Amino acid sequence: MPSSASAPAFELARPKDAPLDPPPLYAELRTERPVTRVSLWEGQLSPWLVTRWEDARAVLGSPAFSSDPSRPGAPNFKPGTPQPRRGFFQGHDDPVHALMRRTLTREFMVKRIDALRPAIARLTDEFLGDLTGRPGPADFVERFALPLPSLVICELLGVPYEDHPFFQRHSKVFVDMTATAEETTRAQQALATYLLELVRTKRTTPGDDLVTRLAEQVDAGVITEQDAADLSSFLLFAGHETTANMIALSTITLLHHPERIPYVLGDQDQYVLGDQDQVAGAVEELLRHISIVHGGLRRTAVEDVTIGGVTIRAGEGVIIPVGVANRDPEIFAAPDDLDLERADARRHLAFGYGIHQCLGQPLARAELQIVLPELFRRLPGLKVAVPMEDIAFKQDSIVYGVHELPVTW
Repeated sequence: MPSSASAPAFELARPKDAPLDPPPLYAELRTERPVTRVSLWEGQLSPWLVTRWEDARAVLGSPAFSSDPSRPGAPNFKPGTPQPRRGFFQGHDDPVHALMRRTLTREFMVKRIDALRPAIARLTDEFLGDLTGRPGPADFVERFALPLPSLVICELLGVPYEDHPFFQRHSKVFVDMTATAEETTRAQQALATYLLELVRTKRTTPGDDLVTRLAEQVDAGVITEQDAADLSSFLLFAGHETTANMIALSTITLLHHPERIPYVLGDQDQYVLGDQDQVAGAVEELLRHISIVHGGLRRTAVEDVTIGGVTIRAGEGVIIPVGVANRDPEIFAAPDDLDLERADARRHLAFGYGIHQCLGQPLARAELQIVLPELFRRLPGLKVAVPMEDIAFKQDSIVYGVHELPVTW
């Protein structure tokens, strides 16, 4: 077992000449030392890095590992990272996690999300009309990739869309690796206060939205007002930040592989209904290939456990770089290739695995399955307006993406 002194520093930055691929060091470690130490915070902490797909699933699916960031030894993204509020249920273990998740499960059932597809298609058409209605070049992130999922999650939650600059500004702080603990705390508190007032409003003036249904659970004594506000805050953040980045990176990836674009077009008359296996398969491969969980999924062992032949002791942290596990050649043939016809792409870990698997994945899939075909139908001449090396990728963000993307069509 390598000592902490010899452990390489955990590296986020992807190579400049291949910014859509994981750092190459991790592929080497996956082959030579699939469970190994890395150093965080200038060597202050030495958690384990788990890079093989099978080992990653073993960690994520095991109750021997906790996702609570307040545990001693937890491999948080920076020293002093505050413990998230109770409603940020991905940072808690059962039974708290199970209670929080049960309050939302019905809202993200596939059948309920499928009912939203016509509305998502309508919004896609409107935003593309706005994009093409003015001369280019334009920032694809500002004009399309960010506002579309933001409006979708606002409508789902019942949050006034005119307030989106406020929550987008604070959401960016959550995923910014350079933000201080104090800045992160202030952002959490600002969003929590905003959503707390909205929950109180919905208790007296209900609507047909998710925050109203959480407010009803407050009235029923299932959760508290603060729980409802924190859950809403988490969904507001997660519902636009991740999908916006995935839309932008998928667009870059497909433009980088123009011969693959026909695979995402599907049948124009049926794709909104979700019947197009070809489109759905292409989206799964993009999720596998890109893997926007840039900072890795993080856990702490609560008991001694053996992973990949290595004993991880209770109290030791674990980092799972999902993008590396999703490129494991033992699971995916030619894993570095973008194969939109890959039959087993859905085995990816882009949404995690186990009890903390992403609750909103049906919504993310629906948005990508609708947005990408319509984007390339409407804009067959779409292209990035700057060289790849001039695109500002989010190297210091927990969620990978681009700050802006100049495009023409």
